[in-house]
Amino acid sequence: MDSSSADSGGTDPALRRGRVALALSFGVQGVAFALLVTRIPALQDQYGISDGLLPAFLAAVPILAGVGSVLTEKVVTRVRPGTILRWAQPLVLLALLGAGAGREMWQVAVALGVFGLAVGALDASMNMLGVSLQRAYGRSIMLGFHAAFSLGGIVGASLAWAGARWELSLFVSYLPVVAVLLPAALVGSRWYTEGKGKGNAPEPGSRGTGGALSFKLLLPLCLVMCFAYIGDSTVSNWSAKYLQDVLGSSEQLATVPYNVYMVTTLLGRAVGDHGVRRFGAVAVVRAGSLLAAGGFAVVAVAPGAWVGMAGFTLLGLGLCVIVPQTFAAAGRLFPGNSDAAVARLNIFNYVGFLVGSPLVGVLGDAWSYRGAMLVPMVLVLVTLVYARSFAAEGARYGGGHERPRTADVG
Repeated sequence: MDSSSADSGGTDPALRRGRVALALSFGVQGVAFALLVTRIPALQDQYGISDGLLPAFLAAVPILAGVGSVLTEKVVTRVRPGTILRWAQPLVLLALLGAGAGREMWQVAVALGVFGLAVGALDASMNMLGVSLQRAYGRSIMLGFHAAFSLGGIVGASLAWAGARWELSLFVSYLPVVAVLLPAALVGSRWYTEGKGKGNAPEPGSRGTGGALSFKLLLPLCLVMCFAYIGDSTVSNWSAKYLQDVLGSSEQLATVPYNVYMVTTLLGRAVGDHGVRRFGAVAVVRAGSLLAAGGFAVVAVAPGAWVGMAGFTLLGLGLCVIVPQTFAAAGRLFPGNSDAAVARLNIFNYVGFLVGSPLVGVLGDAWSYRGAMLVPMVLVLVTLVYARSFAAEGARYGGGHERPRTADVG
């Protein structure tokens, strides 16, 4: 890509509108997902879901999301990702509202089923568009989209806290949020766009193929995605319990690590694209992996709660860059078939989420929770072995605003 095309990618009004619209979609999804997962205890109480049955409900959502991602890979050969995203996002919001409105067990089962399938389609199509737009821009912008998701997650968690604080029913809590976000998402969907003509041939120096999707080439990125989400689910599911039961913090203080993790995730993603442009994706992924592994090590040996929180802070800064860059690398490896590569890679998002929480729980009960924290640490370090999968030998944006060694072309 020459300098003029890179510049046009950055100034084309249609691309700019598409970038803003997609960032809005990522943010809306962050709000919706946080509103669901942070109110699981309220859902359990509302529907009388037993502790024994709850894990089945929680596991069903990522399993169905994986199914939704597989279906999206098939459908996207006939329907563009923007069209899928335009209708999947309202479905997610309406399913969230439905989960808050019902009273019977079958109602929450249907609502969560629709939520899971729609989330799989939503995650896959959002990242397909993100990869396409990044290629059109000719510089790293993928982390910015995921930063919008992190910001939405913080907003959603804050709204959930307010609803719980004021003892609002789930339906009353969800209704105004859906009433605002649903029309906003539909209006924003008018400007979804793709980098036309950018993904029909391999980039110079690409090690992938233009059309055929080789799982052997994609497998390292699938493992990286899975391990990153094992680390993420460890923080989201176990940080509060770890701080309170292992490090002896108060119940109130135990709620802080996940909030700190979310904030540092947002901050890391907000500046991460600049790091990729300057140092390349390989260097950023390696640095993120080392920071995340260091965070787990600090958490494992922490003598008290405050040191433990410092570890979770490092975790947020490290893990936040890995997932967006993994999607971008899949798009680069298969520039002529990036939609299918992203959809297939997205499945391992849910595999990691499913594995992470029970893995730490089983190890914690059988061994120790300090020892259990070393397992995701080792898995994150495996990313260093596969770091070269994020490189694009010989490929460069060509713009004077970036170093020639910049590796991430999405």
